[in-house]
Amino acid sequence: MESNHVEYVALGEGSTPNLEKFKKVSIIPLIFLIFYEVSGGPFGVEDTVRAAGPLLALIGFLVFPFIWSVPEALITAEMGTMFPENGGYVVWVSTALGPYWGFQLGWMKWLSGVIDNAFFTDPSESPTQRDSKRLQLARLISILKSSKKPVHEKILEPLVSMISNNLFRPLPPPNNHFSISELHDEEYHISTFSPIWSHLQIVYEILLRLVVTTDHRTLREYLDHSFLLKLLSLFQSEDPRERETLKSVYHKIYSKFISDRSFMRKSMTDVILNYVFETEKQPGMAELLEIWGTIINGFTLPLKEEHKLFLIKVLIPLHKAKGMHVYHRQLAYCVLQFVQKEPMLGGVVVKGILRYWPVTNCSKEILLIGELEELVENLDPDQYCKLALPLCTQITKCINSWNSQVAERALYVWNNEQFVKMTSTVMVEVYSVIVEGIEKNLKWHWSRSVKQLTENVKMMLEEMYPVLYSKGLIEMETKESLAHQEDVKRKKRWERIELEAVNNEFFNPPHYICISH
Repeated sequence: MESNHVEYVALGEGSTPNLEKFKKVSIIPLIFLIFYEVSGGPFGVEDTVRAAGPLLALIGFLVFPFIWSVPEALITAEMGTMFPENGGYVVWVSTALGPYWGFQLGWMKWLSGVIDNAFFTDPSESPTQRDSKRLQLARLISILKSSKKPVHEKILEPLVSMISNNLFRPLPPPNNHFSISELHDEEYHISTFSPIWSHLQIVYEILLRLVVTTDHRTLREYLDHSFLLKLLSLFQSEDPRERETLKSVYHKIYSKFISDRSFMRKSMTDVILNYVFETEKQPGMAELLEIWGTIINGFTLPLKEEHKLFLIKVLIPLHKAKGMHVYHRQLAYCVLQFVQKEPMLGGVVVKGILRYWPVTNCSKEILLIGELEELVENLDPDQYCKLALPLCTQITKCINSWNSQVAERALYVWNNEQFVKMTSTVMVEVYSVIVEGIEKNLKWHWSRSVKQLTENVKMMLEEMYPVLYSKGLIEMETKESLAHQEDVKRKKRWERIELEAVNNEFFNPPHYICISH
């Protein structure tokens, strides 16, 4: 092999080449080479200023080149003169320590170059550049998967730095100007797919591989709290593929970093509270609640006060958000986990849902009716007496809803054996509310299917509680009669007031004052 018209001589093969035959690098190529090596900038400048202050940092920046850079430059010049071969420090290490360690150094330098080239995901790059980076990342993940040993600590820092530079990017603004809560139901499933996902997917795979294979005590030094917060902020991405992958990575980190679990729970809680009380804009709410579902499932009994407060202060208020349709399945699962672990919490949950019951949002009403029905099946029987009246009152209001879907869903609740059992324990207290709601539906509701379902419920109740139902009919008729009498009295009072007003106007005609100009 020849380079610059000089015969290449490997280690141990013949004599050293004659230095006079080498073509020297001119000043302009040398400047470009130096720029290429240092264009990334010094690492740790911001951290140094923050830790030591500006004065000591400036002094350090002035002194450091003389105690480190100048000796390193002299050593490099001396070694380059002694070994004028292609390969640089690979040749030096091979001569001193043997070919094995020379190969290791060359491989690490190549890996460092791959990571450095994959630092940035600029959307303005040409397809060729993107393909080149993606190919290098694919080679990197292939090496990580094929390696049986964990990644060496010297590789972790540049590897995590590469991951950070690729993932932690400014997210694009949403395609529409409306929040998630202002969209219609059919628009919830519209997703925005990132054009750089094929690149990001490999980076996420590298991160997941690191988390799985590297010892958490070593990895924790690089995946610090700042890294975790930035990772959590990526749940705002509108690409569902990224959020789904991010969910797996974040949960894997949570399961491995035991000492950081409290911090991660608090960070996710802050994101949810910000959504509920501030922005109502968080595309990744469903994925966050899925993570919470697995966390809650692992809570031990008895539940800590911190966990109960999370249910009361965070999960229950999530029912009031307008965009609840997107994440209701995950939210209902989280709430149900708490009630199954401690059934006494069911009363707090039911009262909280009733407090945030929607007034005009029919689709939310349907979801909440289903959630209440599921909660009733897990309630502590001791709470039936306290919850039966408010529950039956709300279900009856939904039965009388002019929206046929809400009315039908509320009527189907009477097919639930546990709900009927709960109602039977306090039927003496709630029968009047139930009978009145059923009779109103049969008399006034416009939907034929709703009337048919109402008739079925009436037949069931008349069969189970004939005396109470008849008593309820009598009380309802009495109540209607009293209301009719009150209406008649009110009309008579208004007629008397109008008559007195007319008479007063007749006996006291208005006086007009004329003013001449």
